[in-house]
Amino acid sequence: MPLNIEFNYQSFLEKLTHHPGVYRMYNSQEDVIYVGKAKNLKKRVSSYFKAKHDNSKTQALVSQIASMDVTVVSSETEAFILENNFIKKYRPRYNVLLKDDKSYPFIFISDHQHPKISMHRGPQKQKGEYFGPYPSAWAVKESLRTFQKIFPIRQCEDAYYRARTRPCLQYQMQRCSAPCVKGHISDTEYAEQVLLAKLFLKGKDQQVIDTLVKQMEKASIELRFEQAAKLRDQIGALRKVQEQQWVSGAQEEMDVFGFAYKHGGACIQVMFVRDGKLLGAKSFFPKIPTILGIDDALQSFILQFYLAGNKTIPKQIVLPQALPEQDAVADALSEHAKYKVKFFAGARDSKRRYLELANKNAENALISQQTQQKSMFARYKDLESVIERDEPIQRMECFDISHTSGQQTVASCVVFNRDGPLKSDYRLYNIEGITGGDDYAAMAQVLARRYKYTQQDEDKIPDIVFIDGGKGQLGQAEAHFDKWPYAKKPLLIGVAKGTSRKAGLETLIMAGSHEIIPMNPDQPGLHLIQHIRDESHRFAIAGHRNRRQKIKTTSTLESIPGVGGKRRQALLKYMGGLQGLKKASQDEIQKVPGISAQMAEIIYDHLHT
Repeated sequence: MPLNIEFNYQSFLEKLTHHPGVYRMYNSQEDVIYVGKAKNLKKRVSSYFKAKHDNSKTQALVSQIASMDVTVVSSETEAFILENNFIKKYRPRYNVLLKDDKSYPFIFISDHQHPKISMHRGPQKQKGEYFGPYPSAWAVKESLRTFQKIFPIRQCEDAYYRARTRPCLQYQMQRCSAPCVKGHISDTEYAEQVLLAKLFLKGKDQQVIDTLVKQMEKASIELRFEQAAKLRDQIGALRKVQEQQWVSGAQEEMDVFGFAYKHGGACIQVMFVRDGKLLGAKSFFPKIPTILGIDDALQSFILQFYLAGNKTIPKQIVLPQALPEQDAVADALSEHAKYKVKFFAGARDSKRRYLELANKNAENALISQQTQQKSMFARYKDLESVIERDEPIQRMECFDISHTSGQQTVASCVVFNRDGPLKSDYRLYNIEGITGGDDYAAMAQVLARRYKYTQQDEDKIPDIVFIDGGKGQLGQAEAHFDKWPYAKKPLLIGVAKGTSRKAGLETLIMAGSHEIIPMNPDQPGLHLIQHIRDESHRFAIAGHRNRRQKIKTTSTLESIPGVGGKRRQALLKYMGGLQGLKKASQDEIQKVPGISAQMAEIIYDHLHT
C-alpha cells in the first residue's frame, strides 16, 4: 500500500531530534489516528517509513498519515505520562483505549470523636484512614452491610448525626451503638469498636477475634451475661466472614493482572490484594489494534489504568509476562506514586497462585463475552432476515412512556448497537405541557425532542426505531417522520404487548402498511426486540420513580410560607430527609441553621396539621 503523497516524511524526519518525546499521527481529516512515545524520536518515527513492513496493518496505518507533529520532553518518564494524556484527550483509533478511567472506591473511617465508616471515591483529602481500593461501589456497599452486623459503628452523615436527640432505626436493629445520644455507649467503648474495625480491615482478623474472646470470657466471669452474648454473636459473625476470605496470603499491597487473548479479543483481569486479603477483581475488554503486539497492548493498558483518574498505585504489580519497557514503566509509575513500584513477571510462590487465578478468570470472562457476542450477532442476523434488510443493523433505539395516573410523566430512549446496550447514549425526557395520561401526546413530544428536523447528527440516526405500544403510538412516530428532511430514515416498528401481555406473544407492527410481522416465540430476532423493549421499560420506570420521589420530597416543604430553596435544603440535610423532619420536635427543628423559633413553629404546625 503506497504512502500518502500529501505527507513529505523525508522533510519531516530531517528536522527530528534524537531526544525523548511523544509523536502524533493525523489523517487527511486532521483527526489524530495514533499517539506514540519514543526514547529516541528520530529513530522511532523513522522505523514507520522503512521500505518494507513485517506487519501489513502497520503499513495500512502509515498509508493514512497526512501529517505528524511531536512534543519533546526531558525524560522517558515524562513521555509516558504525556502519551497517556494525549490518548485520553484524542482517543485515537489505533491506540489501546481504556474506557473505565474512574477512580476506585475505598472504605473510609473518619477522624472524629465518634468516627463514621463510609464509602469514599476520589482524592483522599479528608482526615482519617482509607482501606482499599475495591473493584466496585457494590463491593464496598456489601462490605459496609457486613460491618453493620459486626461492628456497631455509625454510617450516617455528620449533619444527621449532629441533629439526633434520640437513637434512630439503626440502633433499634442493633446495627449502630448510637454514639449520637449520651448514655448508650461510652467514648472508650466506641473507640474500641473503631480500633477493632481498623484491625479487621488491615487483615488482622485473628487478633480481633482473640481480643473479643478475652472480653467475652471476662464478661462471663463478671456475670455480665448479656454483654457476653453480644460478644459471642460478634465473634461468630467475624468467623463467618473470615471463612469467606478463602484466598489469602502474606502480600500486603499488590495488584495482579491476568491476560487472555482469543479470536482477536482480549480480556485483562485485575485483582486487588490489600492487607493479605483479596478485595475483589474487575475484568476489562480493551480493543487492541492489530498494529500492536500483545506485550505492547498490555503495557499501554497498564499506563492508562494507573495514570488516569485518582487510582492508587500499589508497591507490587504482578504481570503474566514482562513488558517491553518494564523498567521505564516502573520508573514512571514510581515517580507518579512518590514511592518505589516493583513489577513481578511470571511470579513464584504465593504470587503465582494469584496470577494463575487472574489468568483463569480472564480466560473465563473472555469466553463468556465472546459467547454473548455470538448470541447477539445471531439475534441481529435473524432480525435482519425477518425484516428483509440487506445491510447490517448498526443502531436501534426504543421509546417507552411511564407515569402514575398521568403524573410525573417520563419518556425513555435506549440505544443498542451490534454489541448490545449502549448505555452512554441512553436518555430520559421529562414530559410537560400535555394532558395527564395522554401517552400519544407524550410520544409525539419525546420524538420531536429526540429527532429535530433542523439539528441532527446523521451518524446517530438509527436504522430502526421501536415504539413500545400499538398503532396509536406508532402513528405519532409516523407523523413525525413524514417531514423528515434527511436521506437516511429509520424503519419504524411498533411493539404491542397483546391482550395477555405475556413475553413471546408480542405483536410487531410495521409503519406505513401496519402489517403484522410474524415471529415465533423462540426466534432470536424476537428475543432481541424483547431485550430492547424491556430495557426501555426498565429505564422509563426508574426515571419516573426518581422524579416522583424528588417531587414527593420537596413538594411538602414548598407549600410552607417563608421556606425557600436554601431553608428546604438545610432542613432535609440536618434532619436526614423528609421523614426525619416529620418526626422531629419543634425544638429540634429550631436547631437547624437559619430557622428561628417562629419559623420552627410554622414548619412544625404545617407538617402536623
